[in-house]
This record gives sequence, C-alpha cells and structure tokens, in this order.
Amino acid sequence: MQKDKKLISVGLLTAIASSLCCITPILALISGTSGIASTFSWTEPFRPYLIVITILVLAFAWYQKLKPKKEIKCDCEVDEKPKFMQTKLFLGLVTGFAVVMLAFPYYSSIFYSNNNQTEIITEKANIQTVEVGIEGMTCDACQNHINHAVNELPGIIKVTSSYQNANAVIEFDKTKTNLTEIKKSINSTGYKTVNNQ
Repeated sequence: MQKDKKLISVGLLTAIASSLCCITPILALISGTSGIASTFSWTEPFRPYLIVITILVLAFAWYQKLKPKKEIKCDCEVDEKPKFMQTKLFLGLVTGFAVVMLAFPYYSSIFYSNNNQTEIITEKANIQTVEVGIEGMTCDACQNHINHAVNELPGIIKVTSSYQNANAVIEFDKTKTNLTEIKKSINSTGYKTVNNQ
C-alpha cells in the first residue's frame, strides 16, 4: 500500500506543478501581491510533459486499485478495513483534484471581477489605441490578470491582451490616463512590458 501512496503523491504533485504557472496570478490577486504573478511562468514549457506524467501516474494508480487481487490460500484473517488513503474514494478525490488543476487555465477568469469601465466619451479625438508588448504571459490566467490590472485605471475603454501574441491592445481616453501609467500597471503585475507600436 506504500506504493499507492507514492503514486497518489506523484500524481498530485505533477498536477499542481503543471498548473503552477496559471495558478500564481490568481494567488497573487487574492493575496494582493500581484508582482509575483509571473514567478512560475518558466514552468509553462514543461506543462505538456507534466500533464502526461499526471495522467499516466493516475491511470496506473487506478489500474493497481481495480485489478483483481490474487487469491492467497491462508488460514489467517486479513479482513482489515483499509485506511482512507488506501480507498477508491480517496483516489477518486485525488483524480478529481488533478482534473480541476489541469483544467485551471480554462476557467481562471471566474476569479477576476468584472471591472470593465463604462466611460462616456465626449470627443473622439481623445481616444487613443496602443499596442504594448508583454513578456511572461503563458495562458488565459495571465491575460485575465493583465486585463484586470489595466481596467483599474481611469479612462480605460477596452483592454485585449493575448498570451499567444505577447501583447495587449488598449483603447483609452488620453485625457484621463496615459501610456506610462498603463505600462506601470502592467509591470506591477509581474509581467514586463516591452516595445509598443
């Protein structure tokens, strides 16, 4: 049964490690230390491998748990109730937790409140659109973190960030904020702005 504990532990650790880069922005938002949001972005290239390891380890743990036990002829009584950590229920809970962790980037937006501003613009000449390059984004959670931070500024009309394009396109009222403040807001999340167009 020691083998089962090791398999479950490895499955949990790899599931958490595979989503660490995506969980950190949420933890940073909750704790109010948004500067640590990109701390684990270096783990993103390993995510596919960690996902595969998680699936293989948990599949093997289920195989071990469900395979028929060999009958051993013995006169001794062995009908001892297994400990909770050795039950199918516990393995099911661990598997469910692993699935939740692996799917985290796809539902991370529920942790960010909708702080889109509804601005009434009087002059179209005051609207400016900029594209800011951003380093360190690796998933939807990173995008949501950037959008949330920039939307906190006054005069923001629309923010669309993309981890695939490593940028954010921001439309804003230049009488209420400016590019320097926008970059400061992005940099405060832990991601770094690069050249803008």
